Amino acid sequence: MRLQGKTIIVTGAGNGIGEGIAKRLAEEGAAIVVNDIDAKGGQRVADEIRAAGGRVRYVQADVTRSADMKRLIDEAVAHHGRLDVMVNNAGWTHRNQSALTVSEDEFDRCYAVNVKSIYLSTLHAVPVFRSQGGGSFINIASTAGVRPRPGLTWYNGSKGAAIITSKSLAAEFGPDNIRVNCINPVMNPSTGLGESFAGGELTEERLARFRATIPLGRFSTALDVANAALYLASDEAAFISGVCIEVDGARCV
Repeated sequence: MRLQGKTIIVTGAGNGIGEGIAKRLAEEGAAIVVNDIDAKGGQRVADEIRAAGGRVRYVQADVTRSADMKRLIDEAVAHHGRLDVMVNNAGWTHRNQSALTVSEDEFDRCYAVNVKSIYLSTLHAVPVFRSQGGGSFINIASTAGVRPRPGLTWYNGSKGAAIITSKSLAAEFGPDNIRVNCINPVMNPSTGLGESFAGGELTEERLARFRATIPLGRFSTALDVANAALYLASDEAAFISGVCIEVDGARCV
């Protein structure tokens, strides 16, 4: 198994991409800490991983609050003895609309969930990684941070911030043997944010129009993203840091 002996936190793992990442990494032998603010979803995913023979623990925490992030990381170390990988997957978007009509509260939430969570995980996980001689962050950003389009301006900006922040962290903490990488998925309609991205109901017309912009002709799946995360979490990626992997069927080309 490619992740045997590793402990990995996956935030926002109560559904969608985070769920797919947590389950895939568990299949490869990692001890998983499932995090989600939604206790019902998070516990369900943890129970399903456990039923499949995986090692798992669910921790409810709000990744935009420093005390919660510290508790999440502390519980992972206390329960499993170490922390090897921090997957910052939790994300949020405002509805597709004019940049002028997004409320201040929506703007603040977008940056809190998509950017501040990376700041807080850095504050609390880096000391743990340093004490162990290294570790890895995997930040789930978006193709929106590479190839922005109208209607999601503030979300696009938050994901662009996640990307450049990841690169800067990789440069700063490389001497501590801490790797920092990004994954940029293209839209996945099955996540809870699909209608917000689209600005309305996911009609076949809307889906077809967006699908036509992806050269490989389909949307991303949770497994697509999870397989990229598996590589970045594994020892096979030991010399990979500061990169962004577009999981997008060539949309950003």
